[in-house]
Amino acid sequence: MSTSPFAGQQLSFHATLENWAEGMNYCAVPVPAKITEALGTRGPVLVMAQVNESKPFQVSLFPVGNGQHYIRIKAKVRQETKTTTGDRILVRLTVLNRAHVEIPDDLMLALATDGITAAFTLLPPGKQQYIIRRINEAVKPQSRKKRIQEAVEAAHERRGRLIDEDVEG
Repeated sequence: MSTSPFAGQQLSFHATLENWAEGMNYCAVPVPAKITEALGTRGPVLVMAQVNESKPFQVSLFPVGNGQHYIRIKAKVRQETKTTTGDRILVRLTVLNRAHVEIPDDLMLALATDGITAAFTLLPPGKQQYIIRRINEAVKPQSRKKRIQEAVEAAHERRGRLIDEDVEG
């Protein structure tokens, strides 16, 4: 596997929904080897996914070793599609550009207010995507506000590390 997944690449497959963690409501499906081969990587892959006729959702295919990936199917998606462990599902994927990060307006305002927008953009794109995905997945307004504050703290930490590196360098 020497190529990298390219943004916009579309793939689909059928799989059986598995209970990933005993005693927890955590389900995932294995990504077939032919899909992993088409992606050309053993690392995580950011995708926009759709299960059966669900609303599209952003998620990362996560590697589990030996060149295999899994994709987590959240309870919200399983409820929307009325699927449970053991059901056969259709998974559609569109590879996203991990380097392209869209910062939500409320996060941008919080970063600008603290003067740390640049520090946030210097976080690795995958970290930025993870932070933004958590913000966007918040159900309650107070949860979203808390996650925005966590993002601001991450940007402050990044700026602090950059300052420390300048002093040491």
